[in-house]
Amino acid sequence: MRANDTNYAIELKGITKTFGRVVANENVNLSIKYGEILALLGENGSGKTTLMNILSGIYYADEGSVYIDGKEVFITNPHEAINLGIGMIHQHFKLVEVFSAMDNIVLGTRGRYVKNSALKEEILEMSKKFGLETEPDKKVYNMSVSEKQTVEIMKVLYRGAKILILDEPTSVLTPQETAKLFAILRRMKDRGNAIIIITHKLHEVLAISDRVAILRKGRVVGTVKTGETKEKELAELMVGRPVSLEINRPETTSKKTVLKVVDLSVVNEDGTRGLKNVNFKLKSGEILGVAGVAGSGQRELCETIAGLMEAKTGAILYNKENIIGKTPDEIINLGISMSFVPEDRLGMGLVGSMDMVDNMLLKSYKKNKGFIIDKKPSRKLAEELVEKLSIITPGIETPVRMLSGGNVQKVLLGREIESEPNVLITAYPVRGLDINSSYIIYDLLNEQKKKNVAILFIGEDLDVLLELSDRIMVLCHGEVMGIVDAKNTSKEEIGLMMAGKKMEGADSDE
Repeated sequence: MRANDTNYAIELKGITKTFGRVVANENVNLSIKYGEILALLGENGSGKTTLMNILSGIYYADEGSVYIDGKEVFITNPHEAINLGIGMIHQHFKLVEVFSAMDNIVLGTRGRYVKNSALKEEILEMSKKFGLETEPDKKVYNMSVSEKQTVEIMKVLYRGAKILILDEPTSVLTPQETAKLFAILRRMKDRGNAIIIITHKLHEVLAISDRVAILRKGRVVGTVKTGETKEKELAELMVGRPVSLEINRPETTSKKTVLKVVDLSVVNEDGTRGLKNVNFKLKSGEILGVAGVAGSGQRELCETIAGLMEAKTGAILYNKENIIGKTPDEIINLGISMSFVPEDRLGMGLVGSMDMVDNMLLKSYKKNKGFIIDKKPSRKLAEELVEKLSIITPGIETPVRMLSGGNVQKVLLGREIESEPNVLITAYPVRGLDINSSYIIYDLLNEQKKKNVAILFIGEDLDVLLELSDRIMVLCHGEVMGIVDAKNTSKEEIGLMMAGKKMEGADSDE
């Protein structure tokens, strides 16, 4: 362990960072000791990642000072950061897929030659020391997400990092893999490492950290001891107002099958398999949640149902009529009221250069008769959504690309819900929203459920999926691992399926 007068591994004093007129960090003061895990909590856009990018040498602070081991340092690039013992594990891994674990671990370590046999022994010894499991000769393209993350951690440890920063490390892990990661981090903490975790998952914050620093709009609004706080207090610090953390699951009586997917297979443009023999039913008045690690076929499923991707085989039956092969316009012309909230908000859902009024019109302009388009209904709808969803915007004439990601999501989801669909397909509808706005969205979805709308909900938070959904379908590598009753299952069972364990009768939806 490194020693200094305060035992602080890191001290940040008065850190400010701006991008044009946007203030990402403002007068931030923060510290962490060796042998401590600090959770950095905050909503999207609160400045968490920017602050850590300053520490890791990706950005340079406009104002303020950074102290490592009690000494002021000037970090201008990642190489300097690693020389100071700082290693960052990014949310999106930076590995060479065709290289082995060992090759990736030593990549970039100049001026050091070690025979492969000795190097392999060194890596295995490091693995044993920190409780990490890795196969030095295994190629990255053959690894699971958890294995890739392990290689990323070993990369920074091999370079001598004593201060580790992990950016949303559990976002693509199963519950079992998360538990395993937390065990590794606790062991590293016990060996004297200082660890910072960037996250937005409150239950994980309480499970792994010693202290929590909360950022809101670029400023630290509070630092609390984990053992002395609760989820509700953390949530209110994040958003700056009282919040409700309850999701109701209303019961509905309608059991009519609205959408039936039969043996659906999809191949991506690059020739990779997107979906393989997917079967399920979506009923009116229910929310069917879809769980799976990122890239398990969620995007392909949504876009194929919406008519945006071509199916290789199978059928999609809407009220018993096969819509495979039809374009989105043809589907609409059939009178099928199906709304799709895509993962890519501005790329597929909205036109960024248009204001709210015109984006409302995208859904209804074809209903106009003659050459003159009446914007009054769209203007009224835009004004209602601003009020109903607390959309922060200078005005409804402001281009939506000027809004924050969370507010863009509100515009998109609000428009789709107001079109009164029979089927609502939502892909990560609360991504980028603060906690209070997220629960407003959950309530809106439940209101649609009460109106007997059939809802397909693609989510990434298993706690939310379990509370909101009636049933949960689990995808892994484009296949259905099982469909379970949300009230009679657990995160652990879903996690096993996310990792590839297929339950008996997984192809059945009865």
